Amino acid sequence: MTTTSSDGEAADREIVLTRMIDAPRELVFEACTQVRHLSRWWGPEGFTTTTRSFTFSVGGEWDFVMHGPDGTDYQEWITWREIVPPERIALLHGESRDDPNAFESVLTFEPAGGQTRIEMRTLFPTRELRDEAVEKYHAVEGGEQTLRNLAAYVAVLAGSNEGARS
Repeated sequence: MTTTSSDGEAADREIVLTRMIDAPRELVFEACTQVRHLSRWWGPEGFTTTTRSFTFSVGGEWDFVMHGPDGTDYQEWITWREIVPPERIALLHGESRDDPNAFESVLTFEPAGGQTRIEMRTLFPTRELRDEAVEKYHAVEGGEQTLRNLAAYVAVLAGSNEGARS
């Protein structure tokens, strides 16, 4: 699901995606914060991820390559700016550490009964960069696919956790 911002100034630079995930918030948060999980679901359909380095802490970084289904490699870099377990993660995402076109993302995890509502709010430096991400890189569809991959992966984790508790 895509929504728009209520902030008129940011609305033309922003993409907001939400999804309900059938698992507890702590498990969804864990899947988003541990490299052993991220490589299993991160990215749109058909993509795989290779991590070069990963430190999940404020100021820490995730240096990785996304491999597209057509064989194209995409260099990626994330710096964690804020971490509030299990509620919120803020990050800066670009192609490299000093990418002038890097965008900011905030992920929030809200409990909803036994489910979790995840919101991914991404703010680009300019409208043009947001439009390029949407048109050239299919950011909305890719983001929705990524959240769908997360939901499917967490469902498997939740199932194995249920089995471990029995």
